[in-house]
Amino acid sequence: MTSADEPGPPADRQPGPGLRADAERNRERILDAARRLYASHGLGVSMACIAREAGVGKATLSRRFAGRAELINAVFADRLDAYAAAVTEALADPDPWHGFVGYVQGLCAMQAADRGFAEVLAMTFPAAKALEKRRDETYDSFLELIARAKATGRLRDDFADQDLIILLMANAGVIAATADAAPDTWRRLVGHMLRAWAAPGADLPPLDQAPAPTALYRAMVRLTRHASGPDAGPAGTSTEEPS
Repeated sequence: MTSADEPGPPADRQPGPGLRADAERNRERILDAARRLYASHGLGVSMACIAREAGVGKATLSRRFAGRAELINAVFADRLDAYAAAVTEALADPDPWHGFVGYVQGLCAMQAADRGFAEVLAMTFPAAKALEKRRDETYDSFLELIARAKATGRLRDDFADQDLIILLMANAGVIAATADAAPDTWRRLVGHMLRAWAAPGADLPPLDQAPAPTALYRAMVRLTRHASGPDAGPAGTSTEEPS
């Protein structure tokens, strides 16, 4: 057990530059470990597993982050910056329909690049107030993008903002199911959804090829194994409820 795990006040509240530096190093180690594990295995990774990956004790993790929601908020702060920047870029596009299509594709690509972020966009975290506030602000900008795209006549009038949430939830599931076997499957899903949302005559990017049958079969086998027993993720992963 490291000295940071000894009883007493938190290391980052004690005097002395050495102790403060140790506290900051531990915090960065925890964040790096959480980013890696969340990206590859999703948000179900336990706090104990993150502590082991970071090489710190559970007491140290608790001192740096009061709970799971606080850790998730810290890990995905930069991802939410990119999320906000994506919709700002889409609104700046002189062609609102092109901006809408590019935004949907880019957002789903962010999900595919980070399984944890895929889940962040498809779930709610009431305890992570800063994360929820930033996400809500970005979503308001998306509502403006919808209105502009509809005004072009190329986005269907019956498209609802909830349709994006449905896509993000579906995309998170596809990414988790096909991650190793057919990692580009999400592109096909997004292409079909854009076609469902487009008004007749709207220009659309080419539809990606369907995954090979053998690749989908491997994904189905993986899902079957997951349903039959513990996930093959790192020791200590769990399906904790968000705090």
